Order: sequence, then structure tokens, then C-alpha cells
Amino acid sequence: MPITASFIVPHPPLIVPQIGRGEEKKVAKTIRSYEQVADSIAAIKPDTIIITSPHSIMYGDYFHISPGEGAAGSFARFGAAGVRFDERYDTELVSLIERYAYEAGLPAGTQGERDPALDHGTMVPLYFIRQKYTGGRIVRIGLSGLPFALHYKLGQLVRKAADALGRNAVFVASGDLSHKLQSYGPYGFAKEGPEYDKRLMDVCSRAAFSELLQFDEGFCDAAAECGHRSFIIMAGALDGAAVSAHPLSHEDVTGVGYGVIEFYPKKEE
Repeated sequence: MPITASFIVPHPPLIVPQIGRGEEKKVAKTIRSYEQVADSIAAIKPDTIIITSPHSIMYGDYFHISPGEGAAGSFARFGAAGVRFDERYDTELVSLIERYAYEAGLPAGTQGERDPALDHGTMVPLYFIRQKYTGGRIVRIGLSGLPFALHYKLGQLVRKAADALGRNAVFVASGDLSHKLQSYGPYGFAKEGPEYDKRLMDVCSRAAFSELLQFDEGFCDAAAECGHRSFIIMAGALDGAAVSAHPLSHEDVTGVGYGVIEFYPKKEE
């Protein structure tokens, strides 16, 4: 079967109440959207949750897929050591993705792990998902410095492997939008910031995924985004299907763009 559903979500640690300590109320709209995503995933009851994260292990010329039986992590570095995760990996799916990548000549696999601990780009989505759905194993995939088109190709191989195994899988593309939306934000303001967010939300709200490949990488860098490649891998995993897009929210009150969108494949196209 195709990927059952896909989701674009942000990953600000602030959004976790044990970290935000009240500050998370500033992004209440994003929290409500995240809870809706978690409800949607719980209703699907996926066998596997595939997560792409900009904060997992990243190489310039290689896609790292987390190896082993599973991994643990916590928000200790953000002052909330009590918020912990212990996740099991879908080892069969990981192995098949790695095999398909090798056959396709795509540099992707489980080599080169530097730190097995779960990263916050993975744990923030899981924080909301696991409150509603505790089943399913995960696959964690990092980004790379390789061209956008190869990120799309990786997504196609992820979908091919999930299909081959008959997985009921959902895809969670973790990534913030621009970090340069407000002068008081973490990186200040740049005109490319709001331009990027407006364009990205428009493209994804129309499920016009081919347009993601048309973004200039210099423009993306100037906007200080961290999720574009994550979204492209997700788009590749939806390749060949007509997709219904449901934008839930966009916020920029912290100077960083947080977008939440749901996608549902409707039929082969």
C-alpha cells in the first residue's frame, strides 16, 4: 500500500510544556495543530512511523538511516530530563530501504552512526504522537548536503520499501521553516524569511511537490530554513499519488516559522 498519510511538523523544544514552562502558550495554534496530527495518526494505527529529522546525524554526501533495534533519548539538554523516549526501530524496513538505495546507487544506509540517542527533531513530534498512540515502530532518517533531487529519490525508495513489505506507514517530515522572520528572533530578520514561509506554505498547501525542487538553495540558506530537505524526502514518498493537502496552521511569533500540514494520498496518478 502507499504511505497512508504524511505530515509536515515543526520541532521547537519550547512547545513541550516541561521545557516551555508556560512559554509554549505563545504557540497555542501550533500545539492545537500538533494534537490534531497526533489524533490523525492514532486513528490510522500505523505499523511504522517514518521520521525525517534535520537534527539526526547528517553528512554532506550520505543519508544516514539510524541502525540497530532501537534508541532512547530525553530532553535533558533542554532542562527536562524526565521527558524520555525509548523507541523500537522497524529493522526490516530499514534493511530494505538500505538495499534499494544500494541497488539504485544512492549513498544511503546505516553506516557512520556517531550518536545513537534520539534527537529533538525526532522527539518533539513523538512527544505529541505518543500521547495518543503508543504502537508502531519508527524509522529515523537524517538529511544530507546532497542535491534536492536525491532527497526526492530517497523518498521514492522509502515508499517502495514500505509497499514491498505491506506496511501501514505514516511519514512525519520534521522541520522548522525560516528562522529569520522577526528582528527579535534567534537569527534576526531577512527579507527571504517571510518570502520562504509564504512560498513553502503555498506550495505544500497545493501539494505541488515538484515546486519544492525549484527553490534555489541560496534562497533557502538566506531564509535559514531547516526543513526543506525533510519535506522533499516526504514528497518523494508520495510520488505517483494524487494527494489531498490539509494545511492546519502557520505561526511566526517566535521569529521562527512553524508550519503544520497533513497529506493524504487519494489514488495512483
